[in-house]
Amino acid sequence: MNELGFIPVTLIPTVWIVSAYLLGSIAFGIVVSRLFGLPDPRTVGSGNPGATNVLRSGKKLAAALTLLGDVVKGWLPVWLAMQSDMLMWVVAYVSLAVFIGHLYPIFYKFQGGKGVATALGVMFALSPLLALAALITWIGVFAVSRYSSLAAIVAASLAPVYAWYLLSAYTDYLITVLIMSLLLVWRHRSNIKKLLAGTESGFGKK
Repeated sequence: MNELGFIPVTLIPTVWIVSAYLLGSIAFGIVVSRLFGLPDPRTVGSGNPGATNVLRSGKKLAAALTLLGDVVKGWLPVWLAMQSDMLMWVVAYVSLAVFIGHLYPIFYKFQGGKGVATALGVMFALSPLLALAALITWIGVFAVSRYSSLAAIVAASLAPVYAWYLLSAYTDYLITVLIMSLLLVWRHRSNIKKLLAGTESGFGKK
């Protein structure tokens, strides 16, 4: 038994991982849209309950709150696990759990978002420099192309490279970033097809 007196020590990692998944399953795009009286983001645009799709409603504040919520929910459980001196593998699993919760949320029949903002939050907890490098990449690609999806794909593809230099001493974290990047690219597979076909919708593009 641990100091709490009722939770076996062997169950503590499970509690952290399950809690992270449940937090990740909260879709702030849906919650915020309801609060603002906007259409369910899953029924408009790309059907993705993320900040980019909420922005298409014209409500910049709603989109900003969605982005903030998705980033913070990725950062918070990982940061708490690290502050609680959890073992590295536990932190890694917590990171993946909150990310997968966003992708496949139990509260929404496992139909979630693509995970860009949540992955950014996770990376910020693991390494602020890693998150900054990924964010700068996203901004740079988006500024040139005006395609949010392309920016996300490029940033996700380069994140493991950045992690190799910044987290090479932390194998579990490096593997976590690699898995998240692969899932991010996989979740954007329909966007990749549209980009190749020239039918992807971009901001400021007809």
